[in-house]
Amino acid sequence: MTPDQLRQKYLDFFARQGHAIVPSAPLVPENDPTTLFTGSGMQPMVPYLLGEKHPKGTRITDSQKCFRSQDIEEVGDNRHTTFFEMLGNWSLGDYFKKEQLRWFFEFLTKEVGLDPQRLFVTVFSGSQELGIPRDTESVAIWKELFKEVGIEATDVDNAERDGIQGGRIFYYGEKKNWWSRSGVPANMPSGEPGGPDSEVFFDFGAELKLHENSPFQNEPCHVNCDCGRFLEIGNSVFMQYQKQDDGSFKELPQKNVDFGGGLERILAVQNNKRDVFETELFSEIIAQIEQTTGKKYEAEHKTQMRVIADHLKAAVFLIKDGVVPSNKTQGYFLRRLIRRATVKLHQLGGSLNPSSLFTIADRGVLQTYDGVYFDRRVDRDLIDRVLSEEAAKFSKSLDKGLRFFEKQDKVDGKVAFDLYQTYGFPLEITIEMAQQKHEQVDVDQFKAEFEKHKDLSRSASAGMFKGGLADHSEVTTKYHTATHLLQAALRKVLGTHVQQKGSNITGERLRFDFSHNAPMTTEQQQEVEKLVNDWIKADLPVTMQLMQKQDALRSGAIAFFIEKYPDQVSVYTIGKDPEHDWISKEFCGGPHVKSTGEIGPIKLTKEQSASAGVRRVYMQLV
Repeated sequence: MTPDQLRQKYLDFFARQGHAIVPSAPLVPENDPTTLFTGSGMQPMVPYLLGEKHPKGTRITDSQKCFRSQDIEEVGDNRHTTFFEMLGNWSLGDYFKKEQLRWFFEFLTKEVGLDPQRLFVTVFSGSQELGIPRDTESVAIWKELFKEVGIEATDVDNAERDGIQGGRIFYYGEKKNWWSRSGVPANMPSGEPGGPDSEVFFDFGAELKLHENSPFQNEPCHVNCDCGRFLEIGNSVFMQYQKQDDGSFKELPQKNVDFGGGLERILAVQNNKRDVFETELFSEIIAQIEQTTGKKYEAEHKTQMRVIADHLKAAVFLIKDGVVPSNKTQGYFLRRLIRRATVKLHQLGGSLNPSSLFTIADRGVLQTYDGVYFDRRVDRDLIDRVLSEEAAKFSKSLDKGLRFFEKQDKVDGKVAFDLYQTYGFPLEITIEMAQQKHEQVDVDQFKAEFEKHKDLSRSASAGMFKGGLADHSEVTTKYHTATHLLQAALRKVLGTHVQQKGSNITGERLRFDFSHNAPMTTEQQQEVEKLVNDWIKADLPVTMQLMQKQDALRSGAIAFFIEKYPDQVSVYTIGKDPEHDWISKEFCGGPHVKSTGEIGPIKLTKEQSASAGVRRVYMQLV
């Protein structure tokens, strides 16, 4: 079964159960300032899990692109990836445990063709402290499902301590079988939904003796063991509780189901592969890495090749969704991915030619997902430009940094910071290289050096005016409102990947920095200028509302420096109707003109590069 067939089979199966198929949300959340990336299928669904009505109904299914930055350092084994697709289905106050567990079991056994003898499941053991009971309801459902295929399923406790004990259904506590976006109940903020879950594992078989030949051979083997015998392939979360202000949990009036199953993992077990990097989703990118390095995907090279394959795939998807390399927020993680892949490629003997990364990514990612998430002919120029520019920048310092590293008698925190600051080496790369020399980096010392550098930078930039305005004069206020119009025009002409990276406004002109990877054409500059002037001529009202931050984001307001805003924010809207008919809606402290007609004609005078992946434009009143 191919990846495309599996993805479609899942969506079709749940469509037959009355689910509406929705497209994947972007990897960068549009209206969620609490997280940098979409890391699960559940994230875009939070408002609906809390009771908001979904426009498509109460049964939803999708295949969601996900990126988990916390897994970067886990990549290298046969199952962890930073980018993956999460097959998902949701019940929003509709069906519950009985239907969900049956449907997923039927999908695995009848649609995918997995042997039910190879399937093992886990359930929540309950918590007396939280007042949440054992999930005996799910146990009863699982027993019935296994009985229908001729399997007598026994439920057991304490598998971590006592092993499998002939069981098929296993009770685990909150660390394993409780799900919320924040993790265990103690980490959940007030108001967050969560609940017990039931996971399904595939057993590759005791006959392979994976446990006996693993580092865990002296511990009992169980489904959550890391020996490699079992692989989790799906998790049904029963979102039935909400944390209260006093730390207790209250049942939600609307009980929901949130299911997520990794496409890569289900594909692997369907093809009886223990290594997700040996599936069709990675076969071409691994082949390209082999061709570039002259090495084979064999024992001593597997870890490095997995890192390159995963990081390049994740980088390509992030670039497609508008992320550019930088030292902040999402761009920082993209930079880490590209640079870590570059180091691993170099260590395998690959060329430091900046085009090498794109050559691998073009065939290995764009071609693999062409027609699903990419239009290869359209997207390859953007991907090539971003990867090649970042690789070229890092390649210049990579050799020097490696030579500097080799000269050090001891790799302490200061050396790690020098590698970071001078040569662009992410900390984890230095840690990995130090481990190869049997040394340990003093991370606390690195952080101290980093803070010292930040303090110096703050001192150097002290005295800047709030919001980039030189003053609050009438002409500066006009330029400030024009800046909002400019950003709206840029997003309309170039795309919604455009994000403000900085601005500076004086009485003579405005300067605006934004994320974009190519110089603007003359036609694009003219179109942006025309849009801004058309909106000025329309004399659109400029209104301000005080709103709660979350309400403002849900209304469509944009804020690219979200962390600096308090819970209550001022939102400036330019348009005929702040609710339904507007050109621009942004978090902003003001000041602004009362209507756009006060600004007068304005001209785009210059467009240039500000830094890698960031363009700069100037506008001047005429």
